[in-house]
Amino acid sequence: MARILAVDDDADVCSLLKRALEKDGHKVVTLMRADEVRESLCRWADCVILDVMMPGEDGFSLCRRIRDRFDCPILFLTAKTEEEAVIKGLGLGADDYLAKPFRIGELRARVSAHLRREGRTPRNRMVCGRVTFDLQEKAAYVEEKPLKLTKGEYEICEFLALHGGQTFSREQIYEAVFGYDGEAEDSAVTEHIKNIRAKLRSVGISPVETVWGIGYKWKKESMG
Repeated sequence: MARILAVDDDADVCSLLKRALEKDGHKVVTLMRADEVRESLCRWADCVILDVMMPGEDGFSLCRRIRDRFDCPILFLTAKTEEEAVIKGLGLGADDYLAKPFRIGELRARVSAHLRREGRTPRNRMVCGRVTFDLQEKAAYVEEKPLKLTKGEYEICEFLALHGGQTFSREQIYEAVFGYDGEAEDSAVTEHIKNIRAKLRSVGISPVETVWGIGYKWKKESMG
């Protein structure tokens, strides 16, 4: 299941997209104005589908506004199919371009294909279960609410989540996060993990698991 944001000023198109993509098990949020799209919603989305011609902010402008901050696939869905417009949209960082009127089966197939390719290492954003990591901001969120992690706590969470399911010793975590020149002892990792768990439990999640005699891992079932 993926989280999909669709933005189109045609209510019928929004309804069609929602019905079709929900059949594939996705959670779909639709909006009819690009200027209603907020950063928190982009952080939530695994895929964004945009119309181009909309009142107020158009799809090109919205793509330009969000592309540098978010890695998720962006697909343009529009009647504006001249080669110049296609080149402009892809040049702004869109991943695909589908002309109206469109075949719903093709749209579903393209969305699925782009989501499959999202297994690559993220550059800006990573979603692991209920935790979203903003890799540029160096901040973590649970359902859009920021986790109050220290720098060291965040770095440990990010490292474990990037390697979800793999177990690392305290020494390996210390070296990866703080480096050889770090000022703390690797035993400090234990204290960091203790604090991380308390903060995650306070929002109802426990993704960090102890592998006794070895170290710690971010549980695979918490990878979303």
